[in-house]
Amino acid sequence: MSRIALVTGAARGLGAAIATRLHAAGYRVAVADLCAQGAHAVADKLDASGETAFALSFDVRDKPAFETALQELVRRWGGADVLVNNAGQSKVAALMDITPDEFDQIVSVNLRGTFVGSQVFGAHFRERGHGRIVNIGSLAGQNGGTATGAHYAAAKGGVAVLTKIFARELGAHGVTVNCVSPGPLDLPIVHETVAPERLRAVLESIPVRRLGSPEAVADMVVLLASEQAGAITGANWDANGGLLMR
Repeated sequence: MSRIALVTGAARGLGAAIATRLHAAGYRVAVADLCAQGAHAVADKLDASGETAFALSFDVRDKPAFETALQELVRRWGGADVLVNNAGQSKVAALMDITPDEFDQIVSVNLRGTFVGSQVFGAHFRERGHGRIVNIGSLAGQNGGTATGAHYAAAKGGVAVLTKIFARELGAHGVTVNCVSPGPLDLPIVHETVAPERLRAVLESIPVRRLGSPEAVADMVVLLASEQAGAITGANWDANGGLLMR
């Protein structure tokens, strides 16, 4: 039987690329997103019959919603093997202008969502004796952010730390927890929202002089999700074109 994965924030962009790459690798995939229409569009593109892909719509900040999603996976396919915590929200904002409510909003989606998802699926994986959690971090969470708001950078820094905490907690139970931290990616939303002159400046700042490939990042996720990756845990893999070297 093929392995089973749930990808959050999978209605577009990097999440859709990850869901697509996992499905191509033979996984049955639950495409989860707050946008039901977008999730259904991606799931239908992967498999309109619903046999190997289906859509789920829920808010990742809601722990009971994650529990309901897991129950649906158990009902439909018998359980889950992989969780990809990709859902996130970014906003450009000047540090001193961020309100407490704006801070809470961004942190809750990016950090709380990763936390409650890892709790729910981590417990399921621990009970089964195997599982993979892959979190999507960000270069902003490593260098403090230069093109995003402080709330986003702080939340993604928290994702990197949560990765280590869950990895340590679940490692003895056959469960690995890892993080992939992309830099600027070649996504439609980047070209739609970043002014051409600003984008040129971004490219000039990247040592490889190009935006990252979402498909390459998705391939990193597939590798970390594989059964062969059982000795890799607590790691944070960079994919930033050389903007951060260590």
